[in-house]
Amino acid sequence: MERVLIPLGKPRTERADAVRNRRQLLSTARKVIAESGVDKVTMDGLAELSGLGKGTVFRRFGTRAGIFHAILDDDERAFQESVLSGPPPLGPGAEPVERLVAYGRARIAFLMTHLTIARAALDRNQPAPVGEASISQTHIRMLLRQAQPDIRDLGTLAVQLAAALEAPLLLYLATPEKTDIDRHVERLGSSWEALIARVCRA
Repeated sequence: MERVLIPLGKPRTERADAVRNRRQLLSTARKVIAESGVDKVTMDGLAELSGLGKGTVFRRFGTRAGIFHAILDDDERAFQESVLSGPPPLGPGAEPVERLVAYGRARIAFLMTHLTIARAALDRNQPAPVGEASISQTHIRMLLRQAQPDIRDLGTLAVQLAAALEAPLLLYLATPEKTDIDRHVERLGSSWEALIARVCRA
C-alpha cells in the first residue's frame, strides 16, 4: 500500500542500446565530477570520453544541464526506493514520528551533498527546479496522519514541512566548505528533529 504514495515516475520503454548508452554516459559524467568537478563536464568531452558520438549525447540529454538532471533523476529514484522499501527508520517498520525524523535528516543530507550538481542542472531557459516537494509532501502527510498530532490541517502542515526540506530553499542556502558539510548537515538535521518533536508532541 505504501509503495503507491511515493511514485518513482513514469516507466520508460527504451531499446537496449539506448539504455546501455545512457548508463555509459552517466557513468562517465560521474567519473569526471568525482575527479575534476562539475565545471569540467561538457557535451563534447562526455562524447569523447565515453566513446560515443556527439549526436548521441545531444539526443540523450539535450543540453549540458540535462546531464545533471539525469544524474539527479537516477539518485532521486534510489533515494525514493530507500524510503519505500529500505530498512527502518527511513524505510517501513519504525514508528511514524521516528520515520519523520529519519526522512528529514536523510533528505537534508541528500540535497546538501547534491548541491553542486543541482546548481549545474539549472537551465536559464527553464524555471528553477523545486526538487521533489510533492513527493515529500505526500510522504510527510502520510506519516503525520499516522502520528496523529493535535493539529487539524495536516495537509497544509505537510506542505510547510516539505518546504523546509526541498530546493530552492536548501539550494540557495550559503554553501558550507566541503570540509564542513557534515557538520552543516547535522545542524540542519537537528533543527528538523526539534521541529518534528514540537509538532508531534502530545
